[in-house]
Amino acid sequence: MADPHIIGVSSGAGLLGIMMIIVFPSFAHLLVPVAFLGAMASALLIYLLAWDQGVSPMRIILSGVAVSALLNSGISGLFTFYSNRVEGAVSYMVGSLAAKSWSHVDTLLPYTVIGALLSFWGAQRMNVLMLGEAESLSLGLHVERYRFFFISVGALLAASSVSVVGLLSFIGLIVPHAARLLVGNDYRILLPCTALLGVFVLTLCDTLARIAFSPVELPVGIVTGVIGAPFFLYLLRRKSRL
Repeated sequence: MADPHIIGVSSGAGLLGIMMIIVFPSFAHLLVPVAFLGAMASALLIYLLAWDQGVSPMRIILSGVAVSALLNSGISGLFTFYSNRVEGAVSYMVGSLAAKSWSHVDTLLPYTVIGALLSFWGAQRMNVLMLGEAESLSLGLHVERYRFFFISVGALLAASSVSVVGLLSFIGLIVPHAARLLVGNDYRILLPCTALLGVFVLTLCDTLARIAFSPVELPVGIVTGVIGAPFFLYLLRRKSRL
């Protein structure tokens, strides 16, 4: 359930991203690094709130939901105080691929490559972390150090995406679970499969968004939200039964 949109990492990037769009539009070229700072600040706050002689996934998720609510309130406040400038930020808030071009790909590319390489480098360590904290420590893995490292890499990838596409919901929730059903839990295989499946699912959702109510084109974030919300409820019900 640790989707960046749900636990607040995307909201941190989105808050500073929207601030750049409607408050400081002349600095829009700094959107990606500023969004990354917002995502990292949000991730650090979540980590600190979840800390109690270590962190657990459930505490991270609960802290993230609270932080996400706080940051979304900040976004709503910006929309209220700058209501005359919100037109360009509405699609950003929902998440949209409209009017995106190869120049946006060029913007994303260096951050995506760096994040992907760091993720693939850490795949084996992710496999070790799946064994549990005690087992990981017994195998010589510094659990908290690598946990924070992977949170930082996730924040980098989420922030770069948010800076271009906006607050796209539930892709980070649906795709990893679907990929896990296809290829299993080995992160050395799961990570590249998740990346490729994410491209496919987002393209499919964007196609549906463009043709479902033609000639009106919906932001793709509406489609991912319609699909993702029931999937999230399914995960919650399955979790409660375990």
